[in-house]
Amino acid sequence: MVTVGGTFLFWNVSPVVHGVDVHSNFSVCPPTGVLSASGHLLRPKSKTLKVSPAWKHFPSVEMLSSKPGQQSLFAIFAFATCGGYSGELRLSVDCANKSESDLSIDIAFAYPFRLHQVNFEAPTCEGKRRETLALIGDFSSSAEFFVTIAVFAFLYSLAATVVYIFFQNKYRENNRGPLIDFIVTVVFSFLWLVSSSAWAKGLSDVKVATDPDEVLLLMSACKQQSNKCLPVRSPVMSSLNTSVVFGYLNFILWAGNIWFVFKETGWHSSGQRHAADTMEKQPGGYNQGGYNQDSYGPAGGYNQPGSYGQVGEYGQPQSYGQSGPTSFANQI
Repeated sequence: MVTVGGTFLFWNVSPVVHGVDVHSNFSVCPPTGVLSASGHLLRPKSKTLKVSPAWKHFPSVEMLSSKPGQQSLFAIFAFATCGGYSGELRLSVDCANKSESDLSIDIAFAYPFRLHQVNFEAPTCEGKRRETLALIGDFSSSAEFFVTIAVFAFLYSLAATVVYIFFQNKYRENNRGPLIDFIVTVVFSFLWLVSSSAWAKGLSDVKVATDPDEVLLLMSACKQQSNKCLPVRSPVMSSLNTSVVFGYLNFILWAGNIWFVFKETGWHSSGQRHAADTMEKQPGGYNQGGYNQDSYGPAGGYNQPGSYGQVGEYGQPQSYGQSGPTSFANQI
């Protein structure tokens, strides 16, 4: 066996008898080749064995090492755009008495959006007295749920990447690893869908609660027509909108990865073996019928001795088969 250019070539070195190789698929004394044990030149075998790169034998390893990387990256974007958010709105109250006006009322809020704890002061336009107000609503449950799922998904994806790359043998040692990975992937897909939907509804409520026009209705000074209350600046919600988008993208990514993880489990392997056994058994049905029975054989109808036989001159049975010569001998 000789390796040439990444290809294995095989030569038969069996002895040659009377100038002809014992094996019919070889010719003797080719112009080029290798010497056999008897000193004859043997031509190399026509068929070659091509060896593919080693990574092609493990396509699932490449897939499993790339999918968790994408999942961890998308999870980072999800909890970073939501958990790191802080916004601010600005209002102005112009009282009839200009000395009592406040044209720059800043209200800041941030994650986890417990708006009922966000306090601010506003003029009452009744002397120097000011009132302390708070925003309406507590939307921390949906926001924290979303960020928690994103953090745990990131940690699991990071751990899965390490296992797939450095502990591949342990992962494939038994069916427990792929089964756990499959179940966790299904659970995270469901949790991403639920948390993203819940946070989308919570974000809609946050936008309403922090709308400057809605906040102005909380001030007593704005209920008097002599005073002018105006929104100066609205909070920027672009990063929160992005977090919802990344939440649904994570759901699509995890749900799409279910099939690839399922192929690593024993359930998929057993299903393939069952399908292969079924395909092997189907052609056998045609070999058990009348087509392969010995209907035309020695025991069949057309080849049975004496089926076309006749009675000879001396009463001996005569047929077109084996009894013909016997009948001729009896006549002699």
